[in-house]
Amino acid sequence: MEKRIILVTGGQRSGKSGYAQRLALQLSDHPVYLATSRVWDEEYRQRIARHQRERGPQWTNIEEEKFLSQHSVEGRVVVIDCVTLWSTNFFFDNDSDIEKSLQELKTEFDRFTAQQATFIFVSNELGMGGISENVVQRRFTDLQGWMNQYVARQADEVVLMVAGIVVKIKG
Repeated sequence: MEKRIILVTGGQRSGKSGYAQRLALQLSDHPVYLATSRVWDEEYRQRIARHQRERGPQWTNIEEEKFLSQHSVEGRVVVIDCVTLWSTNFFFDNDSDIEKSLQELKTEFDRFTAQQATFIFVSNELGMGGISENVVQRRFTDLQGWMNQYVARQADEVVLMVAGIVVKIKG
Protein backbone atom coordinates (compact mmCIF):
# COMPACT_ATOMS: atom_id res chain seq x y z
CA MET A 1 0.00 0.00 0.00
CA GLU A 2 1.20 3.45 -0.92
CA LYS A 3 0.89 6.20 1.69
CA ARG A 4 -1.96 8.62 1.01
CA ILE A 5 -3.18 11.58 3.08
CA ILE A 6 -6.66 13.03 2.63
CA LEU A 7 -7.99 16.07 4.52
CA VAL A 8 -11.75 16.51 4.86
CA THR A 9 -12.56 19.93 6.26
CA GLY A 10 -15.58 22.19 6.66
CA GLY A 11 -17.92 23.70 9.21
CA GLN A 12 -19.74 21.92 12.01
CA ARG A 13 -22.45 19.56 10.77
CA SER A 14 -21.29 19.97 7.17
CA GLY A 15 -21.08 16.20 6.61
CA LYS A 16 -17.32 15.79 7.12
CA SER A 17 -17.35 12.67 9.31
CA GLY A 18 -20.03 10.92 7.30
CA TYR A 19 -18.13 11.54 4.07
CA ALA A 20 -14.84 10.38 5.61
CA GLN A 21 -16.44 7.18 6.90
CA ARG A 22 -18.12 6.40 3.55
CA LEU A 23 -14.81 6.99 1.76
CA ALA A 24 -12.99 4.70 4.19
CA LEU A 25 -15.55 1.94 3.61
CA GLN A 26 -15.09 2.31 -0.15
CA LEU A 27 -11.36 1.82 0.30
CA SER A 28 -11.42 -0.98 2.90
CA ASP A 29 -13.74 -3.63 4.29
CA HIS A 30 -12.20 -3.14 7.74
CA PRO A 31 -11.12 0.49 8.26
CA VAL A 32 -9.80 2.03 11.46
CA TYR A 33 -11.59 4.86 13.27
CA LEU A 34 -9.16 6.83 15.43
CA ALA A 35 -11.06 9.12 17.79
CA THR A 36 -9.08 11.98 19.32
CA SER A 37 -11.73 13.35 21.67
CA ARG A 38 -11.45 13.38 25.42
CA VAL A 39 -14.42 12.05 27.35
CA TRP A 40 -15.71 15.18 29.07
CA ASP A 41 -18.69 13.74 30.95
CA GLU A 42 -21.19 10.86 31.04
CA GLU A 43 -23.39 12.28 28.27
CA TYR A 44 -20.33 12.50 26.03
CA ARG A 45 -19.31 8.93 26.93
CA GLN A 46 -22.76 7.73 25.86
CA ARG A 47 -22.52 9.74 22.62
CA ILE A 48 -19.18 8.05 21.81
CA ALA A 49 -20.64 4.59 22.53
CA ARG A 50 -23.60 5.35 20.25
CA HIS A 51 -21.28 6.45 17.43
CA GLN A 52 -19.23 3.25 17.79
CA ARG A 53 -22.40 1.13 17.56
CA GLU A 54 -23.59 3.08 14.53
CA ARG A 55 -20.27 2.52 12.71
CA GLY A 56 -20.64 -1.23 13.13
CA PRO A 57 -18.37 -4.22 13.67
CA GLN A 58 -16.29 -3.78 10.50
CA TRP A 59 -14.50 -0.84 12.13
CA THR A 60 -11.48 -1.07 14.43
CA ASN A 61 -12.03 1.68 17.01
CA ILE A 62 -9.04 3.37 18.66
CA GLU A 63 -9.26 6.21 21.16
CA GLU A 64 -6.15 8.36 21.41
CA GLU A 65 -6.13 11.93 22.69
CA LYS A 66 -2.64 12.97 21.62
CA PHE A 67 -0.04 10.41 20.61
CA LEU A 68 -1.39 8.95 17.38
CA SER A 69 2.01 7.52 16.44
CA GLN A 70 1.75 5.01 19.29
CA HIS A 71 -0.69 3.08 17.10
CA SER A 72 0.35 0.97 14.13
CA VAL A 73 -2.03 1.44 11.21
CA GLU A 74 0.42 0.09 8.64
CA GLY A 75 -1.42 -1.05 5.51
CA ARG A 76 -4.79 0.17 6.81
CA VAL A 77 -7.30 2.87 5.94
CA VAL A 78 -7.75 5.11 8.97
CA VAL A 79 -10.16 7.97 9.68
CA ILE A 80 -8.74 10.42 12.22
CA ASP A 81 -11.69 12.31 13.71
CA CYS A 82 -10.77 14.96 14.35
CA VAL A 83 -7.83 17.36 14.07
CA THR A 84 -9.77 20.03 15.96
CA LEU A 85 -10.24 17.92 19.08
CA TRP A 86 -6.69 16.59 18.77
CA SER A 87 -5.38 20.18 18.64
CA THR A 88 -7.58 21.10 21.62
CA ASN A 89 -5.87 18.44 23.74
CA PHE A 90 -2.40 19.87 23.07
CA PHE A 91 -3.60 23.48 23.44
CA PHE A 92 -5.11 22.94 26.89
CA ASP A 93 -2.29 20.69 28.12
CA ASN A 94 0.18 23.41 27.07
CA ASP A 95 -1.73 26.25 28.81
CA SER A 96 -2.82 27.83 25.49
CA ASP A 97 0.76 28.05 24.19
CA ILE A 98 0.22 28.17 20.42
CA GLU A 99 3.85 27.75 19.34
CA LYS A 100 4.53 24.77 21.60
CA SER A 101 1.22 23.12 20.69
CA LEU A 102 1.75 23.62 16.95
CA GLN A 103 5.26 22.18 17.10
CA GLU A 104 4.12 19.14 19.08
CA LEU A 105 1.17 18.58 16.71
CA LYS A 106 3.37 18.80 13.60
CA THR A 107 5.94 16.43 15.09
CA GLU A 108 3.27 13.91 16.06
CA PHE A 109 1.54 14.24 12.66
CA ASP A 110 4.84 13.54 10.88
CA ARG A 111 5.61 10.51 13.06
CA PHE A 112 2.11 9.08 12.61
CA THR A 113 1.92 9.61 8.85
CA ALA A 114 5.36 8.06 8.29
CA GLN A 115 3.49 4.74 8.15
CA GLN A 116 2.36 3.27 4.84
CA ALA A 117 -1.39 3.73 5.18
CA THR A 118 -4.30 5.76 3.88
CA PHE A 119 -4.99 8.58 6.34
CA ILE A 120 -8.31 10.44 6.20
CA PHE A 121 -8.08 13.43 8.54
CA VAL A 122 -11.30 15.25 9.50
CA SER A 123 -11.01 18.86 10.65
CA ASN A 124 -13.08 21.99 11.22
CA GLU A 125 -12.67 25.30 9.43
CA LEU A 126 -13.02 27.57 12.45
CA GLY A 127 -11.88 30.79 10.82
CA MET A 128 -14.85 31.13 8.44
CA GLY A 129 -17.04 32.86 11.03
CA GLY A 130 -16.61 36.12 12.88
CA ILE A 131 -13.71 36.93 15.17
CA SER A 132 -14.35 35.91 18.77
CA GLU A 133 -14.22 38.45 21.60
CA ASN A 134 -12.59 35.71 23.70
CA VAL A 135 -8.76 35.79 23.58
CA VAL A 136 -8.39 32.05 24.24
CA GLN A 137 -10.80 31.25 21.39
CA ARG A 138 -8.90 33.59 19.05
CA ARG A 139 -5.64 31.88 19.98
CA PHE A 140 -7.13 28.43 19.41
CA THR A 141 -8.56 29.50 16.04
CA ASP A 142 -5.04 30.58 15.04
CA LEU A 143 -3.59 27.24 16.12
CA GLN A 144 -6.31 25.29 14.32
CA GLY A 145 -5.94 27.30 11.13
CA TRP A 146 -2.18 26.82 11.05
CA MET A 147 -2.52 23.10 11.74
CA ASN A 148 -5.11 22.74 8.97
CA GLN A 149 -2.70 24.49 6.61
CA TYR A 150 0.09 22.11 7.63
CA VAL A 151 -2.06 19.01 7.07
CA ALA A 152 -3.35 20.39 3.75
CA ARG A 153 0.22 20.96 2.48
CA GLN A 154 1.09 17.32 3.24
CA ALA A 155 -2.19 15.99 1.85
CA ASP A 156 -2.57 14.34 -1.52
CA GLU A 157 -6.22 15.37 -1.55
CA VAL A 158 -8.23 18.06 0.26
CA VAL A 159 -12.03 18.14 0.32
CA LEU A 160 -14.19 20.96 1.67
CA MET A 161 -17.65 19.94 2.82
CA VAL A 162 -20.38 22.55 2.40
CA ALA A 163 -23.94 21.61 3.43
CA GLY A 164 -23.23 17.94 2.76
CA ILE A 165 -21.70 18.66 -0.67
CA VAL A 166 -18.15 17.64 -1.50
CA VAL A 167 -16.04 20.46 -2.97
CA LYS A 168 -12.67 19.19 -4.21
CA ILE A 169 -9.89 21.64 -3.27
CA LYS A 170 -6.73 19.63 -4.00
CA GLY A 171 -5.91 16.36 -5.73
